[in-house]
Amino acid sequence: MPTHRVPYLAALLAVAGCGTAPSAVPQPPSAPTEMVAKACRVVDGRADAACTPGALNPQVTQDTIHTTMCLPGWTDRVAPPAQLVTELKLRQMREFAEPGPARNYKEDHLIPLSIGGAPSDPRNLFPQPAAKTTEKEDLEEQLHKAVCAGQLSLADAQAKMKHDWTR
Repeated sequence: MPTHRVPYLAALLAVAGCGTAPSAVPQPPSAPTEMVAKACRVVDGRADAACTPGALNPQVTQDTIHTTMCLPGWTDRVAPPAQLVTELKLRQMREFAEPGPARNYKEDHLIPLSIGGAPSDPRNLFPQPAAKTTEKEDLEEQLHKAVCAGQLSLADAQAKMKHDWTR
């Protein structure tokens, strides 16, 4: 008999109860056999990359920046409705187990609208402690200006934001 069939035959015999070893009483596993879902958290104002990976607005590309994100008023035109943002913030605060009142948080875009972030996609939004918003907004403004001035590519600006504002 070919040797590659021996393990298969041994397993078949064991399943059929034909093995020579006495059957053992099943014991609970010492470690969980299924992966437990990791809780989402915002740490130091930074999004959990597993829960908030970021999402892009398909209207904004390197070729369209001067007719989209670089136009004055762009972010106001594409911003999601306040009610949607508030409902998502409350839901994510529960899901992420964020403490404190909702007024202490801003539902923020990981990749800002000003550099081509998706406006309403929950993968691009997270409840950011209000105390950290100025620091993030300063970087957003610098990146937006650099992209619109041709000093930085759109993709590099988006990658910088994801790198600096996720954990």
